[in-house]
Amino acid sequence: MRLIIRDDSETASFYVANYIIERIRHFNPTPSHPFVLGLPTGSSPLGVYRLLVEQYKAGNISFENVVTFNMDEYVGIPRDHAESYHSFMWKHFFSHVNVNPNNVHILNGNAENLEAECVEYEAQIKRAGGIDLFLGGIGEDGHIAFNEPGSSLASRTRVKTLAYDTILANSRFFDNDIDKVPKMALTVGVQTVLEAREIVVIILGARKALALQRCIEQGVNHMWTLSSLQLHPHPMIVCDEDATLELQVKTVKYFKSIEQVARQQGFEQILPSSIRTGPHSVIPKTVIDEVQSPTILSPQPMTSRLLRATPATEYPLRSVSPDLVPDRMADRVTDRVGIPDISRRLTPQPEHQQQRIASVGA
Repeated sequence: MRLIIRDDSETASFYVANYIIERIRHFNPTPSHPFVLGLPTGSSPLGVYRLLVEQYKAGNISFENVVTFNMDEYVGIPRDHAESYHSFMWKHFFSHVNVNPNNVHILNGNAENLEAECVEYEAQIKRAGGIDLFLGGIGEDGHIAFNEPGSSLASRTRVKTLAYDTILANSRFFDNDIDKVPKMALTVGVQTVLEAREIVVIILGARKALALQRCIEQGVNHMWTLSSLQLHPHPMIVCDEDATLELQVKTVKYFKSIEQVARQQGFEQILPSSIRTGPHSVIPKTVIDEVQSPTILSPQPMTSRLLRATPATEYPLRSVSPDLVPDRMADRVTDRVGIPDISRRLTPQPEHQQQRIASVGA
């Protein structure tokens, strides 16, 4: 996992916006091979959207061949409601860039069959070739999309009941009236997010500090669904200084030192597959010498495969087991003429045994 720390929300948003732009440029999308971008709503990505719009207007990036999938949508409010996520995305991003409206995908919270809508959304993502980069934000309780605490890490796009803390936090968008806030939403699942080829999460402010700490310094936990990023091969979190308040000092210094060394070496996150980097990139092939093992009875030691050493001798060929011969204890205890002495077999010293029985009876 990469953790990029910037001084404030502006510089953190600037880093994320430029990162997305570089990914799209490097992918070099075409109409037949578009770049698939997952997008969030909320206050955290607003700075990113503003900067992306500025770069588009400056002629530095085009979204013509970009397909988008949003993370979530409220259930039960009109699509044109001021606080619907349809309205949010068109207000802050889509209406300001050259994205093709047919390439925009947002869940329909007013669908006649909500579960069918979720299933179809997953199918649309697959038909688009999967999500190349999923941008995300988090809630104060560490949820990503609307995958509230306790959500399954194997979850897919589904109907979700919102937690009280989420409803309370979102009431600021509904005149601070908690009764106006929708209580349910459609959301992509944790597994849906994890199947993206790359995940970038922006975390801003001291209110998100505990969630960041649980994700970075503790283990995977379904009560903090952001921690599922630990299971992904290419996750990146970009945060401001305020969001690091709960992290240990040595943790902050560790990630800052990694970024400093990477920058000095001119290293960026490697995206090895042609699907991730676009159809026009030259991808070096990795050649792996296969070690042929004759049978499972003669396994090759791991050391010989990894270190190119001569085969070790700690795994010799197994010897053939001899035929089993019936064996009974009675056959071993015999008298001089070869007839088993059962009394001796049962009581090796019968005279002593009789004395003990007599003493007990007295």
